[in-house]
Amino acid sequence: MLFPTLNFSLFFLVVYALAWGAKASNEWRKIILLMASWFFYAEWDTRFVALLIASGVLNWGAARLIVAAEGREGTRKALLGVGIAINLAILGWFKYYGFFMEQLEALLRDFGWERDLAIMQVVLPVGISFFTFQGMSYVIDIYRRQTQPAGLLDMTLLMSFFPHLVAGPIVRASHLIPQFKETPHITRGMAAMGIALIVWGLFKKAVIASELATGYVDAVFFDPGAHSSGDLVLAAYGYAVQIYCDFSAYSDMAVGLAALLGYRFPHNFNQPYRAQSLQDFWRRWHISLSSWLRDYLYISLGGSRYGIARLCMALMTTMLLGGLWHGASWNFVIWGALHGGVLAAERLWREYKPEGWRSLPPVAGIVITFHIVLLGWIFFRLEHLDDALTYIGGIFAGNWTSTITPLMLGLLLIGMSLHYFPAHTLHHAAMRLRTIPAIWAGLMVGVLVLVIESMRPEGVAPFIYYQF
Repeated sequence: MLFPTLNFSLFFLVVYALAWGAKASNEWRKIILLMASWFFYAEWDTRFVALLIASGVLNWGAARLIVAAEGREGTRKALLGVGIAINLAILGWFKYYGFFMEQLEALLRDFGWERDLAIMQVVLPVGISFFTFQGMSYVIDIYRRQTQPAGLLDMTLLMSFFPHLVAGPIVRASHLIPQFKETPHITRGMAAMGIALIVWGLFKKAVIASELATGYVDAVFFDPGAHSSGDLVLAAYGYAVQIYCDFSAYSDMAVGLAALLGYRFPHNFNQPYRAQSLQDFWRRWHISLSSWLRDYLYISLGGSRYGIARLCMALMTTMLLGGLWHGASWNFVIWGALHGGVLAAERLWREYKPEGWRSLPPVAGIVITFHIVLLGWIFFRLEHLDDALTYIGGIFAGNWTSTITPLMLGLLLIGMSLHYFPAHTLHHAAMRLRTIPAIWAGLMVGVLVLVIESMRPEGVAPFIYYQF
């Protein structure tokens, strides 16, 4: 069930009515939301609802055992290890089994040890990376005594809550569990902001991202060898806009849907293509994942506490694993290595740059950072290394003609310009919407949705991050 569809709209209206109808009993409200979330997930594949439930129960149980072992640090650490290992085993089996078996088969063949390995086709559950990381963060926070233990209902709802279930943001227990414990209230401001985020996300997904994908980007990336250098460059820019508008649209809609149900999610994007360094980029892009990697991986590897060499190693390891988190492919590993290498280089430059050397002007920093990110997106978008190398080689072939249409070019420019709007533009729009009488506000929103519907291409493609 995709957000920008009639089926989801009807589903949400029913859930909204039932949830607020049960306002007098917060426990029943949470049960309704939990059942609705499992139904939402079952629309993708009923087989994996049991996996979602089991993951929530296992993480709740591991956390309970860690709390019960208070005062026995060795036992607590062992239980933490078991909890993390179970989560990683689930993620590894579904997401990486096929990839590693293929690599093993190729390695055996290179050594002359031909083997017909039994490689099963493992179906990847939608959103498994997100809910697994969410469960792991809860167990780790319990071990670190950074959050209070949750009841089974709250824990399973945390991991199953449908607005953020399949593509984030990764909402931590310390942020959402306290909200579950209280009876939610919705203000006119929350409703206005929620509606504004949903409509804005619908526009970014249905118009900018979908039009760019179907009208230009997909065709060029499908066969890069058949396109000119001009088309390859513009399609790379187009994909940068597409993935931002697609993923930030999902996050905006998730935050907006949660707000209409009375809950606050953290925002996940902050105009990332205006970043002046790659470190700045990761403070603006997929903020819930970058902060997760920082707090649970980078810091655990030593962070900046043990000297510059250890810091660079921690950065590289974190980003390599961050690349693998996105998928079982060497292109994702290269994408992570590129980001890790540049992050380490930036840190080395800050540490050892010659005295008297000035920092780059902000505009130069933005341009350089964006094009490093753009290079990474080519590896991120293409499945095979050969395709990525063909794409990059084609850019330097020297044929700068292009088949891009004025509409596609206009959407590309609009998508890039979003990063240079005043930072609180949407917030101000929501505050204006709050002051309008409800009937007129509803009419205005309805007209906007109809306009967006008239502009979108036929059909609704899944969000890009559903595959992760």
